[in-house]
Amino acid sequence: MEFLDLLETVRAEEASVTKLFGGEGQGVRSIGRKSPLYAKKLAEATRLLADVVSGKKPSYHLREALTTSDFPYLFGDIIDRMLLANYSETPQVWPMYAIRKTVSDFRTVKRFVVNGSEAVLLEVPQQTEYPESKVSDAAYSYAVKKLGRRIPFSWEAMINDDLDALKDIPARFGKAARRSEEKFGTQLHVDANGPHASVYTAGNKNIINTTNSGAGVGFGTNPALSIAALQQGFAVLANQVDTDGEPITIEAVTLEVPPALEVMARNILNAVQIWIQPNVSAGTPQQQLVAENWMKSKTSLAVNPYIPIVASSANGNTSWFLHANPNVGRPAFEMGFLRGHETPEVFIKMPNMQMVGGGVDQLMGDFETDSIIYKVRHVIGGTAEDPKMTAGSNGSGS
Repeated sequence: MEFLDLLETVRAEEASVTKLFGGEGQGVRSIGRKSPLYAKKLAEATRLLADVVSGKKPSYHLREALTTSDFPYLFGDIIDRMLLANYSETPQVWPMYAIRKTVSDFRTVKRFVVNGSEAVLLEVPQQTEYPESKVSDAAYSYAVKKLGRRIPFSWEAMINDDLDALKDIPARFGKAARRSEEKFGTQLHVDANGPHASVYTAGNKNIINTTNSGAGVGFGTNPALSIAALQQGFAVLANQVDTDGEPITIEAVTLEVPPALEVMARNILNAVQIWIQPNVSAGTPQQQLVAENWMKSKTSLAVNPYIPIVASSANGNTSWFLHANPNVGRPAFEMGFLRGHETPEVFIKMPNMQMVGGGVDQLMGDFETDSIIYKVRHVIGGTAEDPKMTAGSNGSGS
């Protein structure tokens, strides 16, 4: 009863806003009509909008108004915004011409090969000694190296990222790692002027020219890509021999071209038939041969967009290559990856703070600055190995 004596009793039929609140405060429904401050702000906003629309004031005044506290309940975020999609990723082509291997650490690794004693056997006359033969070895070496990048951004940037522009950083780092592999593999056989000068040499007999292909299929030196030039390239590979002078069998090849030659390459490989004008002597009636396109089943196409990027000085859009299948026999090139770290690794720095009372969020950031840091690490290496398994032309015709 003592508690009830402190309360004022109001009969339901007499209840009203004035009765209940004693005239204090302001009705919500009447705020727009009765508030002088509201009327003043509304007038200012109306004039500003009219001036921007008529061109009297630049549009940035309106954008600034959207971010100030003067008109917090008059305008919403009316700007139409959209995050554009990322570029499409090109397929990896380096596995089509280089073999993939795993190494145990960062020390230099060696790949040994043994040559010799594979020549055709000689006749042994009666009661004579068998002829001796020798073997020789060779080695290729390389060491893997660590590649990486980090990107810091503020906690405020993450909070303001309403378009999720920062959420795909791991995917971006993964794409960067794939591109790093592709460019590194390209640099194993391409330099600033086209086919790498240390791989495609006169001594290796793998430059596409008449000397290496033979006079019967000679169409010049470094020919531009064509059916005839591709025939010459096949002849260069077919003429390769081992250290005993025995032929090397190559069953399947990869035709590697820059994007500028993709249409030409596809037209050649996807043709149903090939019409050939054979060499004829003077006075002989002209003849033509029609052959099924056998190259389609023996040749795979690799379009490498990094050829013109690496060959930035010359022949970037005209160089082309034939590589033997790296998984059969000896490979022309090798790409190495660190054991246990064969794929790109993306990290986020652990926050060094937590909420009072517990709780840790990966996106809390650094205690001193609130910075959030992502990092990517990738370990790769590689080398050119057997030059007999590749042939190249810079496409210059000389």
